[in-house]
Amino acid sequence: MKISKQELKELIEELEKHRGRQTELISVYVPAGYDANTVQKQLEAEKSTAKNIKSTATRKNVSDALDKLVRHLKGIKKTPVNGLALFCGNVSKSEGQSDLQLWEIEPPMPLKNRLYRCDKEFVLDSLHTMLEVDKIFALLVMDRKEATIGLLEGKRIELLHKLTSGIPGKVRAGGQSAQRFHRITEGLTKEFYKRISDQMKKIFFDVKKLKGILIGGPIPTKDEFIDGEYLVTQLREKIIGKIDLGDSSESGLKELVERSQDILAEQDIIKEKNSLKLLFETLGKKPDLALLKEEDNRTALERGAVDKLYLSIKLSRSLIKDLTILANNIGSEVIMVSMDTEEGDQFFNMGGIGSILRFSIK
Repeated sequence: MKISKQELKELIEELEKHRGRQTELISVYVPAGYDANTVQKQLEAEKSTAKNIKSTATRKNVSDALDKLVRHLKGIKKTPVNGLALFCGNVSKSEGQSDLQLWEIEPPMPLKNRLYRCDKEFVLDSLHTMLEVDKIFALLVMDRKEATIGLLEGKRIELLHKLTSGIPGKVRAGGQSAQRFHRITEGLTKEFYKRISDQMKKIFFDVKKLKGILIGGPIPTKDEFIDGEYLVTQLREKIIGKIDLGDSSESGLKELVERSQDILAEQDIIKEKNSLKLLFETLGKKPDLALLKEEDNRTALERGAVDKLYLSIKLSRSLIKDLTILANNIGSEVIMVSMDTEEGDQFFNMGGIGSILRFSIK
């Protein structure tokens, strides 16, 4: 069964505690849409390679883990929708003793990479990324010569497209008048801006997770592009920051993100404030459709009435886990509330547990 982000966070914390004495802890990622049987055959082949390990203890631990993984994969008829992450190894803290454990999860987001690795620790980078990613930001750095389009997904910056304008430099041939040369370059510039806009629309128009657009470049260029309304309205309304930059290449994307950290942090705060505002307004205007007490929320969860469950991050881990499981069982949205805002602090002082209901239980 697909796990929640909160459950994923707890699993990562558990797996990070384990260390192998040698490279004997195995991580396996089966990407979304990939055949688990193919991975099973790969692990079968790795069993032959494991026979060459010199250390008797390491060889036994790796072979045992591979055997357990192969047996487990044989029982899987179809790869889950979001793929599969498997972790297996001897995690005994006592040397010479065996405590062979296997963890299997369907992550909350699709796995994109295929992986088999034997190491002293489990490979968790892709899962860490999933904890960060619930939104995407479009990136554009530009001047009159070139433009680079990318995206920010969690902490990962990806280059998507590069464009060049073909606008000639200041040196011009054969006695062209300054006015004529200016008209030509201005026409080419507008055409370049339109091509940038078309590419941005092509890439981002239908991206539901797109939360904002950051644009960087020299003051006249980026301002001309934004103020000239080249972007379609739906994208133009998502511009959350414009940064003065001199680099329009791929490295400019990194600089744009670095210089936009305050803007990005503010977006999270705004999202949390708006989410809590909805809860507080429902409590005031439609009290039958909002709850605060733990006991009342448990009852609503058991009856399948909770649409959104709000939990303060200052609650105990066991309580968060318990309520999250109940919420996942009925398809409720779980919203973790930080202590970074006055509203978040107020919510914790009100008990740190709240919900908006699908229907009244009173």
